[in-house]
Amino acid sequence: MTNKFFIFGAGYSGRAIAREVAGEAALVAGTTRSAGKAERLKHAGIVPFLFQDTVSPDAKEALATTTHLIVSVAPDAAGDPVLIAAREIISGAMPALKWIGYLSTVGVYGDHGGAWVDETAPCDPVSDRSKQRLVAENDWLQLGEELGLPVAIIRLSGIYGPGRNPFCNLEAGKARRIVKPGQVFNRIHVDDIAGATAHLARCFETGIFNVTDDAPSPPQDVVAYAAALAGQAAPPEVAFEDAGLSPMGRSFYGECKRVSNARLKSTGYRMRHPDYRAALETMWADESWRAEES
Repeated sequence: MTNKFFIFGAGYSGRAIAREVAGEAALVAGTTRSAGKAERLKHAGIVPFLFQDTVSPDAKEALATTTHLIVSVAPDAAGDPVLIAAREIISGAMPALKWIGYLSTVGVYGDHGGAWVDETAPCDPVSDRSKQRLVAENDWLQLGEELGLPVAIIRLSGIYGPGRNPFCNLEAGKARRIVKPGQVFNRIHVDDIAGATAHLARCFETGIFNVTDDAPSPPQDVVAYAAALAGQAAPPEVAFEDAGLSPMGRSFYGECKRVSNARLKSTGYRMRHPDYRAALETMWADESWRAEES
């Protein structure tokens, strides 16, 4: 095994990716902002490094032999923290690097009034966080061109999985069926984030890929389906206008689109959880909906 992975931002998705590639990699390293979370990274098979604003000497040493770089750190108004701190390292001190994967969001497309979009659709992000993501995407693609390296931009839809799903919300008494007529969202199980990212890395794919499910659906339907599987009554419907959502919560409902994953599938990737129904059925049957172990 000669492949070595380094994951900037080894959070929920990053840990899943690490578990996915652990059996085929000589090393999987990753960063966290908190020393207290280092043990959790070790539990996921990740050699931990602290990363806030600078890259430590130990991390630089690991980067020097890294073949696959995955970035799952959100940008801010100042730009992409990884590029700010590590661009020179990536450009001049990573001779083994063969592929870069950048985890982004389908939020960069903005609102398309419920229409289908693919990777060729125009991007008109609404929120500041999605605008920052689009800038970061372009910066990573530009770096790839400069270095002659394949860069895969991985646009994710709403993430769910162990510890983050309607069953957890139902158990906690926090599940809500908010109804906004015509509103649909795509989703993606964290297992498919891990599977698709590993697949794109193995194939050294380059360009933009929507990593999302096959079934954009109204959010209230997902909650109702989970309640039925759990043998519970579905929470009552609440009109969007009466839901009292936070500004961030309202911003999600300000975008409506159906996102295609056809390009990802064309590379040979097969979805493990193609829609929320199949995923929830599996999660309930094997109890994988519960929070991942620490």
